[in-house]
Amino acid sequence: MDACCRIQRAATKLTTRAIDAVIFDLDGTLVDSLGDIASAINHVLAERALPTHPVSRIADFVGEGAAVLAKLATPPDHHGRLDDIIAAFAKHYGEHLLISTKPYDGITTLLDTLEQTGTRLAVLSNKPHAMVGHIVAELFAAHFGDNWAGQQACIPKKPDPTAALSMAQTLGVSPAQCAFVGDTAIDMRTASAAGMLPVGVTWGFRGREELLEAGAAALLDRPAGLLAIVGR
Repeated sequence: MDACCRIQRAATKLTTRAIDAVIFDLDGTLVDSLGDIASAINHVLAERALPTHPVSRIADFVGEGAAVLAKLATPPDHHGRLDDIIAAFAKHYGEHLLISTKPYDGITTLLDTLEQTGTRLAVLSNKPHAMVGHIVAELFAAHFGDNWAGQQACIPKKPDPTAALSMAQTLGVSPAQCAFVGDTAIDMRTASAAGMLPVGVTWGFRGREELLEAGAAALLDRPAGLLAIVGR
């Protein structure tokens, strides 16, 4: 089945599903952070005389947390140095989180509209918890309050559904009332595992086919498209 047919079939199913809350991924979904992430990991690699990568390549490494990013960016024969690289990346990136990172066009308007219509909102990321909090506070202070979470040692990372289910409980809705919006296969699998509606965005770090193969029920080419899905 081609991509267009899959989207059309998914759209038919969406018309009968009530959505009262939306959980968003952060990087590649709400914010374009790729430049800062790439700059940080390349800085660490260059300091150690290791090969660096173009930004487009680093996009393929992002989505499963800093440890996976560091492993994919580092030559296999240097994987014995990963602990050092991960720590150095976390330090450098943590000090340069918002150099070029900003919301994608249309995101702030989307969040404003969803809030005005009573939709509950949250953020769930595999980025370290403190970094998520800093970005949310700086860029989205008016929209999410305390309804955000990043990677924490005590909670499994996405695509494990534990954190998503906990977030739904915090928002006071059932998983079936939630849309989970993200730009990677990890996000689509998280949504499916949690019993939430998987919605992929095409402006982020991955392509349409990957999102559909991972179970996206709908794809958004622009943020405002989410309003039709949640019925607002």
